[in-house]
Amino acid sequence: MLPDLKEAVHKANLDLTRSGLVFMTFGNVSGIDRRKGIVAIKPSGVDYDTIKADDIVLVDLEGQVVEGWLNPSSDTLTHCEIYKAFPDVGGVAHAHSVHATIFAQARREIPCYGTTHADHFHGPIPLTRLLAETEAAEGYEKNTGKIIVERFAGLDPMSLPAVLVAGHGPFAWGRTPADAVETAVILEQVATMAFGTIALSPRLATLDRHILDKHYLRKHGPDATYGQKKGDEA
Repeated sequence: MLPDLKEAVHKANLDLTRSGLVFMTFGNVSGIDRRKGIVAIKPSGVDYDTIKADDIVLVDLEGQVVEGWLNPSSDTLTHCEIYKAFPDVGGVAHAHSVHATIFAQARREIPCYGTTHADHFHGPIPLTRLLAETEAAEGYEKNTGKIIVERFAGLDPMSLPAVLVAGHGPFAWGRTPADAVETAVILEQVATMAFGTIALSPRLATLDRHILDKHYLRKHGPDATYGQKKGDEA
């Protein structure tokens, strides 16, 4: 079932580990078939060197396995909550990348200090609250997804396609599994830059809003000018 989706998710998982964001088996990528309501996700704890497209597990939006002989990622229910709440998301990536995780552990949003950040994220990277004891004790993964969704009340998840889960780490997403991995890579880069900026200039103000808007909208807005129009030469 859904061989193309499984192949796309398999490739995205390999790309995630090749990006350097993953250590051991700490990371996962998923994708969704919106028409069928089925999510494809990396199996839990399987070494990236041995994983095959046929090992990708298919689950429904409640995390129940519909195809596969391996257990799905332990983060499956978090991914499912993101898919249920954000209908334009087609892929989700999670890794414990160093600098993004530092901000999550420090319980700090990643501020926008420069145009590299502004080119990809229309504002600071949001931070969730910590899970309450009762939320962690029962339904931990599902509740992690719920606090992500809670944090995005009033925010556009496609213009801010990443989040820091307090005390845990980053989740990133996009319209495809490949897009989600790209977002995760960019997120780690801007986290690294922000970390260094804070070290050199702890009291630095964030980038002026008009510059942030200019850089984000020239790449992502309705009148975007970045890149080539269809038919133009590269």
